[in-house]
Amino acid sequence: MAVRGGNQVRYIASGISENTLEGEPVHKPAVEQEVDKRPIHAVISAFDLFSIGVGPSSSHTVGPMRAGRIFVHDLKQYGLLEKVHSIKITLYGSLAATGKGHMTPQAVLLGLEGSDPETIETATVDSRYTFIRDQKILNLAGKHRIHYDMDRDMVWVLEALPTHPNGMRFAVFDENGDLLATNEYYSVGGGFVVNEKTKVDENLYYMGVDKSKVDPARRSQLHETEEGTDEYKGTATQPPYLFSSGDSLLAMTKKYNMTIAQLVYDNERHYLSDDQINAKLMRIWQVMDECIRSGVSTTERVLPGRLGLKRRAPMLYQRLMRGFYPGLYSSTSQPAIGAGSIGSSMAINSPADMEPLNGSTSASNGDTNGATNLKSRAKGPRVVGAFDHPVLPMPPKRTLFPNIDFLSCYAIAVNEVNAAGGRIVTSPTNGAAGVIPAVLKYTLEFISDDVEGTVKTFLLTAAAIGMLFKRGSTISAAEGGCQAEVGVACSMAAGAFAAVLGASPAVILQSAEVGIEHNLGLTCDPIDGLVQIPCIERNSLGAVKAITAAQLAMATNAEHYVSLDEAIEAMRLTAADMSVKYKETSLSGLATTVKIPLTSPAC
Repeated sequence: MAVRGGNQVRYIASGISENTLEGEPVHKPAVEQEVDKRPIHAVISAFDLFSIGVGPSSSHTVGPMRAGRIFVHDLKQYGLLEKVHSIKITLYGSLAATGKGHMTPQAVLLGLEGSDPETIETATVDSRYTFIRDQKILNLAGKHRIHYDMDRDMVWVLEALPTHPNGMRFAVFDENGDLLATNEYYSVGGGFVVNEKTKVDENLYYMGVDKSKVDPARRSQLHETEEGTDEYKGTATQPPYLFSSGDSLLAMTKKYNMTIAQLVYDNERHYLSDDQINAKLMRIWQVMDECIRSGVSTTERVLPGRLGLKRRAPMLYQRLMRGFYPGLYSSTSQPAIGAGSIGSSMAINSPADMEPLNGSTSASNGDTNGATNLKSRAKGPRVVGAFDHPVLPMPPKRTLFPNIDFLSCYAIAVNEVNAAGGRIVTSPTNGAAGVIPAVLKYTLEFISDDVEGTVKTFLLTAAAIGMLFKRGSTISAAEGGCQAEVGVACSMAAGAFAAVLGASPAVILQSAEVGIEHNLGLTCDPIDGLVQIPCIERNSLGAVKAITAAQLAMATNAEHYVSLDEAIEAMRLTAADMSVKYKETSLSGLATTVKIPLTSPAC
């Protein structure tokens, strides 16, 4: 952080990021970024990848909120908070291009007020933002009120900073208009926030605000060892199993006779106790499950934004539940299509204003014996086409495939909650947050009776695969398009699904490879900058593709020509070649071909 002392700006270490600025910002051409600055190993905490936050975006919402909170923490640490008279916020690149649709202004301002993505009350976000905007008052760190003019004090610059497309700069001034302190942050995807001087050390736990409370091993992250040794076990410097690639991860599973999930679990033991690890994993699943439940049970009909997009998860769930007794089984007995993991006392009811399916009247609307509904179902389907033609028309057939339809419904439910700014688990991003919860929920409801064992194996395996992508390529759509979000989530879910089905580590990694290979080149071009179209449906397809990828890999016993490492490198090269128009900027593709009606209300 740069801090003014006397008559000149003095640059001192930030409480979170060390010596982020050494002088006035001078940005070098982006062409100098050819040097490979990736850390030698890929290991980070699984709880860095799976973090609890708010929608609609990990890079545009969660990251900026954390950056704002870190900045005011530093102001307090250096005794500057009470001296602040005004603040200037500048958003660069992708944050400027799609930030409004991604709720970046709300995230930054509430972060500056001291809010954290994991604990913020999502229901208060809109009202707090409206107060700041209309009353022109910003309460820094929740303690120091300053005048804030949204139109004057937030600047949007479409040109990206060289370090990363998601850049932001905060600068505070005293009552004389002199600069007190300034800092730049980059939201690099998945909620991770880095600074210019620490960008090569992304394994640092930037999600925490008080760096002094972070374990020394996590804080230093020397990246000096590609493969862990017995000597590293239990030391204060590194976790025991430091893999850098899919090949090294596979070699470790053979060397130590451990599963991928076991290796990741033992790495977590370097920071946490067994009870803490188990509690954190089950908490992550609880939030995922609650998110699905919220998505299918909401009475809200339309998502925020000018598109006026209707929610579909409640209707899809109602359709799937037709004919079942809601809440017949609880989560403590056996999986039930009717109730999922929700107890009978919490059975989901369809919204009161939900339109009946096929024009029928449901029992909840007074048809207690279901006669009317049965009568309407008895009518034959209407066939379209000529019957005097050599090619006869095909009559409509049953299109309800319960298992896969539930999978799609779960994914859509999560991403509709995300689009509305609800509580979400970044997995590994918010834009792709529906894939992993949907596949895990599907596994628990239709395949496995061991909830705790399945959750732990699934999440830990998925985390290992996510670490490989974060180290070897990117999990940021602003860097790699949607292949970096839904593509990576599909790969993580595919490998995790294979793991809970008992596949070998080799087959698990091949499942992950199939999952990403067929997402290479996927663009990020959200309409109107909203995380809605094509994002919501794409998560549904990503979940289905993950299941198929695992099945294919298991059926062929990991016989393949392309390794996961090769696919990750291909993704990195594809991301480098991809036009910025398709990297979360809404400058081309669907974002420009689909016209938004002028009659749509403003968001």
